[in-house]
Amino acid sequence: MSMSPPLSAPPLLQVDDLQVRLPVAGGMATAVRQASFSLRRGETLGIVGESGSGKSLTALALMGLLPEGAAVTGSVRLDGDELLGRPDADWCRLRGNRIGMVFQEPMTALNPVHPIGRQVAEPLRLHRALGARAARSEAIALLERVGIAQAAQRFDAYPHQFSGGQRQRITIAMALACAPDLLIADEPTTALDVTLQRQILELIAGLVRERGMALLLISHDLGVISQNVDRVLVMYGGSIVESGSTQAVFEHRAHPYTQGLFAARPQWLWPRGPGTRLPTIPGTVPALADLPPGCPFAGRCGFTIPDCHAGLPAARRIGEQEGQDHLARCIRLDAVAASREGAP
Repeated sequence: MSMSPPLSAPPLLQVDDLQVRLPVAGGMATAVRQASFSLRRGETLGIVGESGSGKSLTALALMGLLPEGAAVTGSVRLDGDELLGRPDADWCRLRGNRIGMVFQEPMTALNPVHPIGRQVAEPLRLHRALGARAARSEAIALLERVGIAQAAQRFDAYPHQFSGGQRQRITIAMALACAPDLLIADEPTTALDVTLQRQILELIAGLVRERGMALLLISHDLGVISQNVDRVLVMYGGSIVESGSTQAVFEHRAHPYTQGLFAARPQWLWPRGPGTRLPTIPGTVPALADLPPGCPFAGRCGFTIPDCHAGLPAARRIGEQEGQDHLARCIRLDAVAASREGAP
């Protein structure tokens, strides 16, 4: 885990009340609701949650890459400059330059009909105006830095000629080509075995430290999040239901959804013996168009009362320690905490 920057450092990224609505049959559905967070230079922030929770849509909103027809409101500021509402030309100057992204599936992120060297060199030519020879030289150095053996000889090879782990390394080289201020890694270890996962995550962590950039790491894997970020956001139903330092969230799980996620983790030393089923969260994840008007977890949560359906709960602070940034969106935190304390 990286060292956190001073708390007095101004945020590189400031997101306030971000809301993303997508067209669905019969109207618009809210896919991200009132998301607010900040990220400083040198800091690492994780977003965790199951599929459909809004993690990737939040990242795409930060990149200006939302699906056609999406409506986005709120505020996204990079170094104090508002990004929402900017023309496409401005977003094109930012993407790959000040904000880089490692997508979760390298075979769709890489163009199959262009050599990998050309794809790594492209942002260098677009954003730094390097000539062909200089861009080639720097692209080869980047490929070597991310662990592609014989990079000069393989510069003109195509994506299908590389393994999955190598393709992911190539996408990392592309994202880092212009030394961005912010790196977004969206499930960067999907479909990789555990050895390759560790190598990729160590590579990203080393490059983040080396270049002093901020990292936003998206994952559904609690183990990956626990070992690689300073702070964490837990998302469900398009809302950030809990947030805080990784240690605070993992040790003092306050929201019922966070507790459910942790309870469902497979463990080597399962205390209830072999053959025992893991705890599950009752019900199913609602479709975007069917999200309840209040807390997105209402109905699946054992603490649900009528007031939970009234409106999206405000974020409440957990603990009294000065400087504590552990927050959770739940109107029944006291009851949840009491039940946890009384559990065997």
